[in-house]
Amino acid sequence: MDVELQILKHLARDAHPTVAIVDEYCAEYQDLFKEVRNYECFKYLHLGIISPIKRKSLPEIAKVVSINSAQSLHHFIANSNWSINELKIRRLNQIKRALNGNAITVVIDETGDRKKGKKTDYVARQYLGSVGKIDNGIVTVNAYGVYSNITFPLSVKVFKPKGTLKESDRYQTKIELASEIITELIEDGFNIELVLADSLYGESSQFIKKLAEYKLNYVVAIRSNHGVWLPANQRVRANKWCKFERTFSNQKSEIRYIREIVYGKKRAITYWEITTDPETMPENSTTFVMTNLQGKLKKTLGDLYGLRTWVEYGFRQCKQELGWTDYRFTNFQHIERWWEIIFCVYTMISLNSSAFLELNKSRQMGTEIQQNTSVDFSNHKLWNHEVGWKNTLNNLRLILQPLLLFWLIYPWLDIFPNSDLFLGFNHLISAMNQFKPSYASG
Repeated sequence: MDVELQILKHLARDAHPTVAIVDEYCAEYQDLFKEVRNYECFKYLHLGIISPIKRKSLPEIAKVVSINSAQSLHHFIANSNWSINELKIRRLNQIKRALNGNAITVVIDETGDRKKGKKTDYVARQYLGSVGKIDNGIVTVNAYGVYSNITFPLSVKVFKPKGTLKESDRYQTKIELASEIITELIEDGFNIELVLADSLYGESSQFIKKLAEYKLNYVVAIRSNHGVWLPANQRVRANKWCKFERTFSNQKSEIRYIREIVYGKKRAITYWEITTDPETMPENSTTFVMTNLQGKLKKTLGDLYGLRTWVEYGFRQCKQELGWTDYRFTNFQHIERWWEIIFCVYTMISLNSSAFLELNKSRQMGTEIQQNTSVDFSNHKLWNHEVGWKNTLNNLRLILQPLLLFWLIYPWLDIFPNSDLFLGFNHLISAMNQFKPSYASG
């Protein structure tokens, strides 16, 4: 709409455009923000979080997106009126629409991050998986989805130690939080083919019962010294080692070995042990897992549990690339908002991967239109032609690069006017807008 007409009719102005790929993704959430400035901050945070700056603090993001002060971004997260639950529901609906009913693997795990001091909500001395020891920090239970080797975030719940509980809080163990996440995902309508988890959850009868309640396939880790009570005259036996070809995400494969360990008669309890070479045991590390898989899925047990490494990949991307721990808030409501925005950015990248592009015809048509334009983005010498999540992120950064560079250099154009440079940047940014996102609303 014409700006003058908006002013005359006292209508809300349109949000400032950024790059089409970000604008069209964020448009799915626009109605959740009552004020246009809040919606703009939402888009600016997407730009800053995707950008290659090392630290994703609000002041650094403000610099890269050419905002004079980070105060507006801080106000958006801490004080503005928008619902994190509505944002999460909208994000999960986008994922479900993109999956189009296809089955996914869900990986459950917890992660801990160091935090100094005692002012941040739910920070306490506890075991932190990221450092492998007890330290001062905050711990969350996370759920990631995996589809065709592309990870995407589903849900996160903070673990609240007993000494940090507020009046309105209820103490829940990590097992209870993980069980709650599974229930929510089922109720949300996700088609879960397999659940993967480590030994904390694998040795919990409560968590296994929850998976059995929903009749979900699972492969969970068991510690090698995990004890089992057996009736009198029952014994433990291990079957022969069998070779299998472990196929990795890059389609490379290596020979691994697997054997069944049976506790009691009629396979009352069965575990599986996986190793690279049984002749080097016990020096060589082994993995113990428990599963309810049958038939063909049971034959691919070694590969299936290997998918669990993708959750570590997901954590690494959130922390190293998207700034999961770069917040400077002490109030958990603000921290939770930051995490949900990180999840929105992560989802945007995942939905633009080739795995999601191939899911339905409409997205394939969008790709064909892009290829038929006069601009061939893949000719850029830094373009990533691989199909991984990080490759997609690198390509999106190239698309955003002209706008971010323009914002960086624009203050100098006030001092040294250069109309040719100004027009050149605008032409380049306009060309970037021809890169159409694959997840347009509809």
